[in-house]
Amino acid sequence: MDVCLVIRQRLEELHLEQRDLAGAAKVTESYISQLLTRKKLPPASDRTDIYVRIEKFLKLPSGRISKLADHERKEELKKNLGGPPTPLLKEVRELILRKCAPEKEIQVRPIFEKQPFGELERLVVQKLLDVVKSVAKEELESENWLRLVAQLVGRSYEHMRVIVLEFLDTDVFNVSVQDCDSFLDPLIESWDIDLATFAMKVVLNRRLAPGHPRKFEFVEREAEWSEEEPGFKRFLRDRVLSGDATEEEITFLKRLRFNGKRPTPLYYYRELQNLRDPLHFRSPLPQGPGAEMPRQSKSDRSAAPMHKRMEAKSVEKQLQLHGRKKAMERWAENKASGTKPRTRS
Repeated sequence: MDVCLVIRQRLEELHLEQRDLAGAAKVTESYISQLLTRKKLPPASDRTDIYVRIEKFLKLPSGRISKLADHERKEELKKNLGGPPTPLLKEVRELILRKCAPEKEIQVRPIFEKQPFGELERLVVQKLLDVVKSVAKEELESENWLRLVAQLVGRSYEHMRVIVLEFLDTDVFNVSVQDCDSFLDPLIESWDIDLATFAMKVVLNRRLAPGHPRKFEFVEREAEWSEEEPGFKRFLRDRVLSGDATEEEITFLKRLRFNGKRPTPLYYYRELQNLRDPLHFRSPLPQGPGAEMPRQSKSDRSAAPMHKRMEAKSVEKQLQLHGRKKAMERWAENKASGTKPRTRS
């Protein structure tokens, strides 16, 4: 049982026609006809809203059509795997290069021509597709947006919905001239790429996709360090030392690395005070012409570090008293049990 058979059978049971289903799904009758004659592969369920409309109109259980469609797509994918990727159509490549920043197009074009559908060309096309698809998916339910795009490319509203559904279902290996004419050309103003870092910047048509340019970067990051230092754990448990630390400060202290050394809770406390001391950081420079540097009084310059030093000494004194208290408790326990305290030789 596949999507075609289930829909055909249900249409016959309800005495409905293809045009009725097309109206309910808000697509053209020819699109429904191509689906039912297997001339067109059913779209992926996570990229379209057509299955929800069909299931509701045909009074089918939710998810039945979409599950069948995903199964058909997996089987078709297995058949197509193994062959070499087809190079981009000449018209598609020319549009991609025409949208490139002029100074960068001089560098990119020879690479595209020397390595047809190589790594760089696939990367660029994939990112452009991702950007335009995200806009199309967000606006799929917006009738005003669909009608605006339809007017720009000379299509009807229903036909434009069909084109959007098909575009959301395409991939980097199957970009068509229609995809370019309907989406890539009107939505993308320009794109640029740093050939050293492969960071990309995509500028969209503000009329169709308002907002800031989209940027993509490949950033090397250090592996996350999951093990916490024992001294840091004790620092967090001691409310005298860490009671007023903010979440941002704790995150900073947690990321400190020591190459085998084991810092004490007092180290983290002192590091926290250093982080808060205004003398350790420069104030941001004033912006704009004629801006003056903020003045700081003599009392402000001296009071903050003085307060920090006094506070640090107070904590150290508390730690010393705590250690003496523990030693006296151990001495009392040893005396009660009759054991002699150990002496150094």
